Amino acid sequence: MKFIEEVVVDEFLPTVRSMLAEDLRDRGFTQREVADALGISQSAVSKYAHGDVARHERVVADERVRDLVERVGEGLADGDLSPIAALVEIEVLIRQLEDGDLLADLHEEAMPALADADVEFSVHDPDSGLRERERVLGSVRRGLRTLTNASGFAALIPNVGANVAECLAGARTVDDVAAVPGRLVDVKGQAMVPGEPEFGVSEYVATVLLAARAAGVTARGAVNVRYDPETIERLGASHPTVEFDPERPTREAVAAAIDEADLDGDSDALVLYQTGAVGIEPIVYVLAPTAADAAAIVRDIV
Repeated sequence: MKFIEEVVVDEFLPTVRSMLAEDLRDRGFTQREVADALGISQSAVSKYAHGDVARHERVVADERVRDLVERVGEGLADGDLSPIAALVEIEVLIRQLEDGDLLADLHEEAMPALADADVEFSVHDPDSGLRERERVLGSVRRGLRTLTNASGFAALIPNVGANVAECLAGARTVDDVAAVPGRLVDVKGQAMVPGEPEFGVSEYVATVLLAARAAGVTARGAVNVRYDPETIERLGASHPTVEFDPERPTREAVAAAIDEADLDGDSDALVLYQTGAVGIEPIVYVLAPTAADAAAIVRDIV
């Protein structure tokens, strides 16, 4: 794990300080004056002057960095720029380069998983897409732990397998829904998880969840389990239950059933189910604010 601040400290700042030290020396500054202007030791200035500090080629080659060095060097030399003002100028550029720019690229090189996430990411943005995706994946993992640790959960897994899913706030397609690839299966009474949660790997549970949200349901998490009238009765004791037609297209059937049910808007969870048809296994879908919440509801009926 490498933080973007480490990239700044280890690669950007030594390069910029070295460039500034060189610029100021070229403007006639003594080694002590350079040290005072940059707030560093004379020994550090000496290392910069003798090339003992490695420069990052991509930072050196960036025109904005070169422009900054020239502008700050000139300002310090002319007295038009104080050390505090110089610091601010450098900090501003750092923030710009961290936001999907040079420093973000260097960060991705140091942390390839960031590039694999395939989403716009700003480390200083608390609402960044990557942060939301990681929160969703974390919720799915918590839901999985809840279910796999629940004695007897395997008996609730349908023949087609179970899944634990959660979608992003603005989800539109299955690619915006995180779930388990390949689904959970019952192996000798134990729920087996085939892999780590990913986005875009669920079809049926994701489709039902997205259809419910399109119909006005606010839930973002879902778990599917085996259908049984007793299961519906137990879930229905605490949450509204809605049956949909398995022979109609899922989105259409779920939307019609929810609309007809005229649900209470205060409910934070919903149970959707279908009782099967020719070649279609009956299934129950538990929807809740998060995947972890949906899993907790299922755990309580085991």
